[in-house]
Amino acid sequence: MNKNRQTRVNDEFAREIANIIRSDLKDPRAGAIISVMRAQVSPDLRHCKVFVSILGNAEEQKASLEMLEDAAGFIRKQIAERLNPRVTPEIKFVFDDSMEYGFKMDKLIDEIVKKDNQES
Repeated sequence: MNKNRQTRVNDEFAREIANIIRSDLKDPRAGAIISVMRAQVSPDLRHCKVFVSILGNAEEQKASLEMLEDAAGFIRKQIAERLNPRVTPEIKFVFDDSMEYGFKMDKLIDEIVKKDNQES
């Protein structure tokens, strides 16, 4: 699969999985905010790693990731119906803490700027 097509496939899967999580999952364990950061579909379309960022404490993150893993079959079925790929990949969710890291860095930068403004 060429690079542009692979990128389009990854983006389409990420977008559709985010829509499914947002609108179709009705699991009470999904108390935290779940964001799909990206999807990585193998060239043969057999496997898909979905990188998710989960805002919340460690317990909420663990429960949300377990809920996603339990819902992988349902999400796979929805992907098959909505995107109609020739092969529907097995979905594996991977925790990505980049959004949480970004919030921490943003907070640190704000503190430094505030401190500099107070010293001026």
